Amino acid sequence: MPNAMPTTGFKPQATLTQIGEQLAGYDPQALSADAVLTFLEQMVMPLEGAQAVPLIEALDRVLAENVISPLSVPPHDNSAMDGYAFNGESLPAAQNLQVVGTALAGKAWHGQVQSGQCVKIMTGAIMPAGLDTVVAQELAQVDGDRVQIAASLLQRGDNRRLSGEDLMAGQAALPAGTRLGPAACGLLASLGLAHVQVRPRLKVAYFSTGNEILSLGETPREGAVYDSNRYTVHGMLTRMGCEVLDMGVVRDDPTLLEAAFVKAAGQAQVIITSGGVSVGEADYTKAMMKKLGDVAFWRIAMRPGRPMAVGRIAQGDRSAVMFGLPGNPVAVMVTFLAFVRPTLQRMMGMQSTTLPLLKARSQEVLRKKPGRTEYQRGIVSRNAQGELQVIITGNQGSGVLSSMVQANGLIVLHHDQATAQVGDWVDVMMFDGHL
Repeated sequence: MPNAMPTTGFKPQATLTQIGEQLAGYDPQALSADAVLTFLEQMVMPLEGAQAVPLIEALDRVLAENVISPLSVPPHDNSAMDGYAFNGESLPAAQNLQVVGTALAGKAWHGQVQSGQCVKIMTGAIMPAGLDTVVAQELAQVDGDRVQIAASLLQRGDNRRLSGEDLMAGQAALPAGTRLGPAACGLLASLGLAHVQVRPRLKVAYFSTGNEILSLGETPREGAVYDSNRYTVHGMLTRMGCEVLDMGVVRDDPTLLEAAFVKAAGQAQVIITSGGVSVGEADYTKAMMKKLGDVAFWRIAMRPGRPMAVGRIAQGDRSAVMFGLPGNPVAVMVTFLAFVRPTLQRMMGMQSTTLPLLKARSQEVLRKKPGRTEYQRGIVSRNAQGELQVIITGNQGSGVLSSMVQANGLIVLHHDQATAQVGDWVDVMMFDGHL
């Protein structure tokens, strides 16, 4: 079933100016990182619609509705290990029991067990009626059809899985907005669900801008650089589970830029560009954004990634949310993680839209003045006391892509925070597979 093309990925009832007017102290020339997130939260909403997909194709999709368990998991009391099942009411006294049968996984044993008797049982096998305790086979002394169990080894009920201890029939198994990872897919399979209702896959169009950008395969020329941003953005979008429309490199030409924006708005719910949003640049990107849509240009109090544009463009009966990111490679990734990613996750209908911040001790002085948020590339490890510690990766320039490769997280120095000293606790945003 093809994905629907919703028209409600943003809140059309409010212009960007109206959204800004609702924020205390809103100043597009000096916007805090927190204010950006608040603005974006007010700007977009989850896409409408749902589709049923086979469970085998549901990995990384987002649940469109609550899943209520149609059965109990496990459906019956069963053994947690290979061993011998018996009635544990006489514990902690030592047991000398007669083996009267064998219970196999998938093949219940329906005989009667009397006092002083037990049943050999395999992992996952249904507990025979009247039996509530299992001793592991390696802890039992077996002599023919007799089993000796020491008094101190067990308590009544040990090694028995109870019916419904994972999920009870009628209980909420997973809430709407859950991104289906491998464990969640396994849980749904344990409920016997062959199909699941998920949100439409978010379609994102991306292109780089600038006459100085080379596509791979082009001959190097003076003043030009190869386009790395397309590949990092494509990778981050793919990791999020988005459908990506790669539109390549668009030159600084009004006709080409207009055609790219119109095509993107007609095919995707989100448009992302890099380059062409800095103050004072002689480019056509900003002018084309203004011509075609409702766009806000920001100077964010952050480092790296100060210039950024957000907006929306309508094309026919379709509308697209737009992000104009800076051109420097590290700034692109930082602004994506800090702002674009949580916004896209909100549009995808996900419950959680922010990467968690962990505490780590700085192993060096991190110089900073209050008044902006800084994202420094860091290497997080554990010290001898088991605490998280972090060091920076060296040169923090916004064009130094190698330092992003070395890092496993970002050190987040908040807006009002000053220089962090050696040993101070700082917040770190772990990449956790996103980069």
